[in-house]
Amino acid sequence: PCPPALQICVSKCPDRYLTYLTASGNAASLEYYRNFCTPEYKGPQKAAINVLKDKECPAMLIPSTPLARRCFPAIQAKKGVIMVGNKTTYEDGWGNHRNVTELLEGAKKANVVLETRQLAMKIFEDYTVSWYWIIIGLVIAMAASLIFIVLLRFLAGIMVWVMIVMVILVLGYGIFHCYMEYAKLKGEAGSDVSLTDLGFQTDLRVYLHLRQTWLAFMIILCVLELVIVLLLIFLRKRILIAIALIKEASRAVGHVMSSLLFPLCTFFLLCLCIAYWASTAVFLSTSNEAVYKVFNESACPFSGQTCKPETFNTSNVTKLCPDAQCLFAFYGGETAYHKYLIVLQFFNVFMFFWLANFVIALGQVTLAGAFASYYWAFKKPDDMPAFPLFSAFGRALRYHTGSLAFGSLVLAIVQVIRVVLEYLDHRLK
Repeated sequence: PCPPALQICVSKCPDRYLTYLTASGNAASLEYYRNFCTPEYKGPQKAAINVLKDKECPAMLIPSTPLARRCFPAIQAKKGVIMVGNKTTYEDGWGNHRNVTELLEGAKKANVVLETRQLAMKIFEDYTVSWYWIIIGLVIAMAASLIFIVLLRFLAGIMVWVMIVMVILVLGYGIFHCYMEYAKLKGEAGSDVSLTDLGFQTDLRVYLHLRQTWLAFMIILCVLELVIVLLLIFLRKRILIAIALIKEASRAVGHVMSSLLFPLCTFFLLCLCIAYWASTAVFLSTSNEAVYKVFNESACPFSGQTCKPETFNTSNVTKLCPDAQCLFAFYGGETAYHKYLIVLQFFNVFMFFWLANFVIALGQVTLAGAFASYYWAFKKPDDMPAFPLFSAFGRALRYHTGSLAFGSLVLAIVQVIRVVLEYLDHRLK
């Protein structure tokens, strides 16, 4: 394991290739190199290997540009040739000349991480600013859904056919709009760039300036329009049956109005499951300890062994190996608990799947029992329980808990196996 890399704040990013070993032999280069060293650096009086070991200066400088308060390699293309600064190769400090394309691959991965982080921050900022509008929208949607369900009870046939026609008309307008935007961008600079060449952008509006984006939208809408029209032609009898079922379902919902709010109970229980899993996972992940190991340059029998910084200077290691140091290696531990921590994490994931599946199954059985009391009632609503949903919930807990738990266990086992296989596939890649 390697110690953490040197990170310092600078007023300006480097603009040239330079290694410390090269700079230490030239006064002008060394004076420039000082700008990227820590305040503890005193000058060339100290051996170069000790300067690098004590992390007073970086081992190498690369022409860079500032981005998100970080210095990244200044990569550019000239006549199709990838360059950093004015060179296509650089010295890595070990006497090896490496191609700039290696830096390009590393910079791409770093940029993806930064852009993803910026996108997540924008989403979070939008939520903090507009959370009350989101709640208002959800309340309006809930009220509109309630009105829609009530209307379905009396106008199911008309509303279903109106919705089908409206969907066809909306898709048709979408196809027309996409074609107009596609034609309008013809001949404009940069509109013919492909989506793959543009790559991932945090500002999604950039994609609306590409012809390929509108072409993709138009093709998708055409396929959806064709599928809906074909379904309407060949499945019109099934649609009539579906309308009859919707009418009966709306009547059932009208007699069990509490079923509209019951999903909130299921959602609350799922939130508890997620909170339990997340808190347990965080506690397990943060239970690691800082592990320090002996690092040295000369031969030492204690090299690589675990050490404690508090007692290292008074131990026998410093007497037998004067150049040895007790440095941070990694976060973890060497006890049985730390070695099998990944097993506990997998067990935590398994428990999450089990509990989540149990909550979902409990909600489904409760709703099924409530509507069954409506279906089997001879005189509706006289033969129905006063509170059909609560009665069904009690029956599910009293008579079906074992069945729900066993079925959830089977699903959880299958899901955990799938997660393990996906994890192994990701690691082996």
